[in-house]
Amino acid sequence: METLKLIEVTPQNVYEQTLFCIKDIKSPGFESKRKWFEKRYNEGLKLKILKNHQDKMIGFIEYTPVSKAWRPIKGDNFMFIHCMYVYSKKDRNKGYGTLLVDVAEQAAKALDMSGLCVMTSKGSWMANKSIFEHLGFEVTETKDRFELMVKQWDDMAACPELIDWTSRQQDYDGWNLVYADQCPWHEKSAFDLLNTAMDFGIDLKIKKIASVEEAKQAPSGFGVFNLLHNGKLLEDHYISATRFKNILREELKIQ
Repeated sequence: METLKLIEVTPQNVYEQTLFCIKDIKSPGFESKRKWFEKRYNEGLKLKILKNHQDKMIGFIEYTPVSKAWRPIKGDNFMFIHCMYVYSKKDRNKGYGTLLVDVAEQAAKALDMSGLCVMTSKGSWMANKSIFEHLGFEVTETKDRFELMVKQWDDMAACPELIDWTSRQQDYDGWNLVYADQCPWHEKSAFDLLNTAMDFGIDLKIKKIASVEEAKQAPSGFGVFNLLHNGKLLEDHYISATRFKNILREELKIQ
């Protein structure tokens, strides 16, 4: 494996290192994520970027104590992987994903935690379970399209559990977008969806999730992006204006 660098993003170097997924520091999405990141950093969240010897970004991992995870999950003394991604296809299957997971595992062990956990899915915007199975994680719970996977080295510790998000969906009448700044692309999506809704004459109520407590009570497994219509979850991840137009046509029975 080539010479690699692992950079920890901090509030002090965030403009220099960026946030991996969005590199334009002048974009609204970057600024929203940066503000979110700085608050979460003080709660123990870490974002680390893997670079090659030419200073080119290869991938990143974001992890936090499970009690502070912005997902519908409850538990204590485990580390939780929010996001992990290796960008280029040519950089995949080279062990970089394994390296990033090991970074989170070593951080958890250094804090004397009981294990490491992650939510996986075959769907969009979330890693599938194959790499984690290879690294000794086990599926402990499944709900909708999501799996909770755990690697536990303290057998006496209580395993983290998913919080029932489906029961929350009925709380949302009309058209609702509930999202958080954990992903820097959500700001653009919210703007695009609001404008699209206005074009269709739809009253789209938008709420930004402001705390980890709110995130844990979100109405979807992904937690930080939720599009609902009259208690029905339509999407649980970032979507484009085009995708939203198709959803509106389907829901409104427009040909």
